[in-house]
Amino acid sequence: MPRAEPRSTHGNPSFYDVNGQRYQVLASAEGFVERGVASWYGPDFHGHNTSSGEPYDMYAMTAAHKTLPLPCYARITNLSNGRSIVVRINDRGPFVGNRIVDLSYTAALKLDVVRAGTALVELRVVGPAADGVAQLAPVVATAAPMPTAAPSPAPASPVLYIQVGAYGDSANAQRVLARLQDAGFSNAFSVNAQSAGHRLQRIRVGPISTVEQFDALAARLATLGFSEARLATD
Repeated sequence: MPRAEPRSTHGNPSFYDVNGQRYQVLASAEGFVERGVASWYGPDFHGHNTSSGEPYDMYAMTAAHKTLPLPCYARITNLSNGRSIVVRINDRGPFVGNRIVDLSYTAALKLDVVRAGTALVELRVVGPAADGVAQLAPVVATAAPMPTAAPSPAPASPVLYIQVGAYGDSANAQRVLARLQDAGFSNAFSVNAQSAGHRLQRIRVGPISTVEQFDALAARLATLGFSEARLATD
């Protein structure tokens, strides 16, 4: 249940360094959305202190993120099965590969991530309602039983891509696209988009459907200098 909390006195420096890489802690979590690979951490860390100074509880609904202020709350959605949960982010990490969030054991279990170890997810920061209470759908009382309806079909999984970049200059976008195609990315393409009133050309590769595909393509793109490639949806 998201609630208003002060920033932790631990784990919120303006920046910090891990394995030779510098991370800038965000001043605010408001409006933050990120898509990528989630992993999880469990027994080896249970009871140890998190970056916020709290003991890690693998059975709590928590997570670790590299740059979001601690603590904050985020809705994590498994893009392959549509499952969604809310977690409290109170730790730093993960610092492995291109993972964007490390889930507690229970959070990963609810998203069906434990068995595979990783999943393609969307992370969307959420906050408490104005009155500090989460808004819930009202319960409607009925005098007689409602007729049984056919179950609704499961929502379709979104189509996923790797976005290499977004360019305001069409010539730059076409140069990047040509470079990717010359390097063997036959599934690279461009799509027109609008952002803040500006026309952009987004260069993407895909579609993809698994973490393994994402990791392999992201590694290939990094060798070409596109290390900031990220997961994108329609």
